[in-house]
Amino acid sequence: MLIITEAVTGSHLALDSARLTELLFLDGPEGTDSHERWRKAISTELFRHRTDASVEERWQLSYDRLRALNEELFAPEHLARDPRVLAALHEWVSVVDGATSTVAGIHYNLFLGSLLDDHLSPSRDLSDFTALARTGVFLCTERAHGNDAAALETVARFDRARDEFVLHTPHEGAQKYMPNTSAAGGPKTAVVAARLLIDEQDQGVFLFLTPLSDRRGTLPGITVVTLPERIGSPVDHCATSFDQVRLPRTALIQGDHGRLLPDGTFTSDVGSPRKRFLHSIRRVTVGKLCMSASTLGGCRAALAIAVRYAYTRRISGPVAGRRVPLAAHRSHHARLLQRVATAYAMTFFHRAVTERWITHEPEDRAETERLVAVAKGWISWQAREIVIESRERCGARALFPVNGLAEFAANVDGAITAEGDNLAIWCKAGAEMIFGRTLAPEPQEATGQESLTDPGFLRGAVAAAERHWHTTARRDLRRGDKGDALGRWNNASAAALSLVEAYSVGQAADAFASALARVTDPRTRAVLDDLYSLFLLVRVASRSGLLLVEKALTEEQVRSLPRTLESLTARLAPHLPALTQAFDIPEEHLSSLPMLTAP
Repeated sequence: MLIITEAVTGSHLALDSARLTELLFLDGPEGTDSHERWRKAISTELFRHRTDASVEERWQLSYDRLRALNEELFAPEHLARDPRVLAALHEWVSVVDGATSTVAGIHYNLFLGSLLDDHLSPSRDLSDFTALARTGVFLCTERAHGNDAAALETVARFDRARDEFVLHTPHEGAQKYMPNTSAAGGPKTAVVAARLLIDEQDQGVFLFLTPLSDRRGTLPGITVVTLPERIGSPVDHCATSFDQVRLPRTALIQGDHGRLLPDGTFTSDVGSPRKRFLHSIRRVTVGKLCMSASTLGGCRAALAIAVRYAYTRRISGPVAGRRVPLAAHRSHHARLLQRVATAYAMTFFHRAVTERWITHEPEDRAETERLVAVAKGWISWQAREIVIESRERCGARALFPVNGLAEFAANVDGAITAEGDNLAIWCKAGAEMIFGRTLAPEPQEATGQESLTDPGFLRGAVAAAERHWHTTARRDLRRGDKGDALGRWNNASAAALSLVEAYSVGQAADAFASALARVTDPRTRAVLDDLYSLFLLVRVASRSGLLLVEKALTEEQVRSLPRTLESLTARLAPHLPALTQAFDIPEEHLSSLPMLTAP
């Protein structure tokens, strides 16, 4: 545990970080237990930071770690069915290894979860997958089809004569792009998204259970080509194709979106091929929760490293012969404090969105899926900003992977693109919200008497920005030619994206406020109230011009913003160590990083 003295912080460290930890990781009926399970798992020697290994050795290490995580489970299929515990796994594993987080999400959520959703699952033997005798992978996107995966071109033709499917990649653009299908980790089986053709009639995209390899290597008809090394924690990404691969009738993963009857008749309760595709890949929504969680855990770890470094790294002070820690400088600790405030808001937002997903009613599914997508975009983009800031605050040493920070930014980039590229899913959300969501309440005009540290006033200012961009998007959409749908969207897209961003901030703020309501200790509550105000004030300051025009702020309040930020920062600075100690990053990991132990 890092001990910060009164001389360094300017105040006795009275804030109890254990109270904060409990608040951050209180997560559903299990309380903090699901988080403690995974925190304990990554504290073992197997999960210590390894940068001396080759890329291929690190590929294998990620699968070794996956198997170690699997041993923590009484029933792996229960994990696949529990979004909360699954997200918690991603949150903690990403602290030490983004690659293990990636392969875990693919195996448990996208692969095993898809099989468990299949109406044939009671009759399937899943023991090889739950025991990890075979690792599961998910093959959906193609070289020529990423965010437009509904248009993918891999085909699975039903051969009536043999009662089989024939899986085929018709050209290079239809190769499955980036799945972890190499020989690393042992035998693998995939669920493959392919266009179901019955009597040459396209029934839409379905998933097919497809063995890829055994102990001797890739199976006949399947070609796997390793892709070039990518930045970040290395995953065995490949391009995968199929040449007339025959699959049994039971390979088709079926449900309400489509079933193949014994006589070869196809039936579906979902009329649209696009909706059938979305039903087939519905596990991607839980995947968004997991991607958000992985960036959340990574950015909190980055902040914990950067703050500890800020107190252990000493530099020349203003008085000759006297050295002071980096953290003594407001130019240094103010930037970290702002990111810590954001990390708290991100954590509470993720808890709230996960709870909403788990408890939503069927009629609320579309709105809840949109909230999950919005949260994924906002959390992962904020995480990238946080890990970049954390790396910069640690200077040149943090450029070396051995010190635990260098790979975080690239790992966040991967999450930003995975399970729906952020910009694409925000565009979809924005388009739906323009007329599918009620305007935020009309704001009251500021009088100048309001306090700039009053969370209620600041939250109202964020709502004013949301309302502005909402009304602007509606106006801009109407400006275009009614026959030019793309042109009308292009007119409105900038305002729609600003609407989504303001809405995200508001939702994160509301989740922060809900968490605060559970705090009973006066000392803890006072500090967290300031942290909450800091989170909001930074967002209000960045919109001050707009809010002045909207009369949500007065001229004097705009002028007072920098002074208020300075005052809040000064009050919070002594608590920076406790606020990040509450992230509970295992000491085994932190003490293994040379930057934090060497002079």
